Amino acid sequence: MRATRAIIHLGNLRENIRAIRAQVGQEVSVCLAVKADAYGHGAIEVAQVAIEEGVECLGVATLSEAVELRAAGIQSDLILLSLCIPEEIEDIVAYKVFPVVASAEMIEIFGQEGKRQGKQVTCHLKIDTGMGRIGCTPEEAVPLAEKIKNHGFLKLGGVCTHFPGSDLADTAFTLKQINIFNNIIDQIQAGGIDPGLIHAANSGAIINIKESYFNMVRPGISVYGYYPSKEIPNIIPLKPVMEFRTKVVFLKKVPKGTPLSYGMTYTTNEETWIATLPVGYGDGYNRLLSNRGKVAIRNRLYPVVGRVCMDQCLVNLGSRTDVNLYDDAVLFGPEPPALDADALADMIGTISYEVTCFVAKRVPRIYTED
Repeated sequence: MRATRAIIHLGNLRENIRAIRAQVGQEVSVCLAVKADAYGHGAIEVAQVAIEEGVECLGVATLSEAVELRAAGIQSDLILLSLCIPEEIEDIVAYKVFPVVASAEMIEIFGQEGKRQGKQVTCHLKIDTGMGRIGCTPEEAVPLAEKIKNHGFLKLGGVCTHFPGSDLADTAFTLKQINIFNNIIDQIQAGGIDPGLIHAANSGAIINIKESYFNMVRPGISVYGYYPSKEIPNIIPLKPVMEFRTKVVFLKKVPKGTPLSYGMTYTTNEETWIATLPVGYGDGYNRLLSNRGKVAIRNRLYPVVGRVCMDQCLVNLGSRTDVNLYDDAVLFGPEPPALDADALADMIGTISYEVTCFVAKRVPRIYTED
């Protein structure tokens, strides 16, 4: 086992799922996002916990993510939240993945492949109500829903949209989207079509806008213990799931005026102890944390000094220290004094989603129920 590892606290994951379920109500289904390797936490292991906790379906972004879950024995409903290309359709149907569709052309191709394989394909119709990314226009929605319904090898499993600003304090734009979406659902139902699962709410909407729940929600970052922004109230108790740790592998006392690491961007201003940690941007500890990150060792925070290298970084322990060789060093995690992913994100101008996704595949994940 490497000194550098990511500890995934499955107990915290379970508590977050239960907190989300308590917020939306037991009658509302949950599609838990496990895309991007479950935001860096490990898609297979997170999926298994989600299933144990009664989550109804899982959301992926790529066909390969779906195939990985199927190969691991995950039989839950999988929704492919991103659009695919024609070359992927055969496997999407074969692996019983529910695609999001947004055009007559894609609907027809899925119908043809379903017929070829002798399988009914469950599709979710994506409508663009204001995200501006993917989805049919509101005017196209009813005809496309009819096209799915009337095809012998297709089933309308759901209708969905997405919110770009549900984590903002001002909810006006999202409420406008919900109104547009509600009108479309009414029109679909008025045409005698069952819309199936109606879903729009991401983490921000789950926390901030109860009108967005419909009959399914799609939590992402909240499952992993973080709020999507600082603008909305933290009304759901969430616990960070990932802890990023390494160990001190080298200690040295250096004189005042010693330059450190690439580019010599840091020079000691006194005689001081320097610890070397075997972690760097190749592991997902961002290079932008050079001369600004802080690491917890023996329940104290110490500054990262010099440039973060691909595989190593340096920490200033001060002129006197009780730190020993092979002591644990927490890069981020759920327990103070360690910084959490939000704090690191603030330091480098990004979001907690990216901080956890940064943690590289070469970093072993250790799963614990603690």
